[in-house]
Amino acid sequence: MKSTFAVLVARDLRLAARRRVDVILPIAFFTVAVSLFPLGVGPEPQILRLIAPGVVWVAALLAAMLSVTQLYAADHADGSLEQMLLVPGARIPIVVAKAFSHWLLTGLPLVVAAPVFGLLFDMAPEAIGALVAGLVLGTPVLSLLGGLGAALTLGLRSGAVLLILIIVPLCIPAIIFGAGAVGAVDAGVSPGGHYSLLGALLIFTAVLAPVATAAALRIATE
Repeated sequence: MKSTFAVLVARDLRLAARRRVDVILPIAFFTVAVSLFPLGVGPEPQILRLIAPGVVWVAALLAAMLSVTQLYAADHADGSLEQMLLVPGARIPIVVAKAFSHWLLTGLPLVVAAPVFGLLFDMAPEAIGALVAGLVLGTPVLSLLGGLGAALTLGLRSGAVLLILIIVPLCIPAIIFGAGAVGAVDAGVSPGGHYSLLGALLIFTAVLAPVATAAALRIATE
């Protein structure tokens, strides 16, 4: 299982290096979406600090959904997905590797870029730290749930629309707890409770989402 996971992650990273536009698009969308909000709401620092966590989290969710629609589509189109699923015991490693590759290519860059946008919104250093910590715990949840949605809508004509309708409501708790951690820091309260809830959500998703995704892939490819 470990070798299958490592091989698939390396394969996806090599393929992403050949399709750089697909990798850059979600990051560019995140950057543009977050940057436009100060222009729309005005330069008032208090308002920017208030809306910053929600803006960053919503933009991160939309950027993740933008890239996750093609998570299995290319492999399904050329038949390689069916071949990989024929390997005994490989379904769960395939699902986990795909989600991890998606996080490396989409979630991790968003985490790295978050401090820059925190400064753009005039956030305090402690609030920026809480925002980054929340994204570290929450963005893997977005990748795991996005992979589940991609498997459920694999091969459907309106798959992207259905994926958003199915997965976005499931991601709302991550947005609430992630933005709530920043709000707790701004209010002078410990954000530990929000981190605990995000961690519990990550564990719950990491345990159940790969199993559900593997089952959805089996149905989609039969």
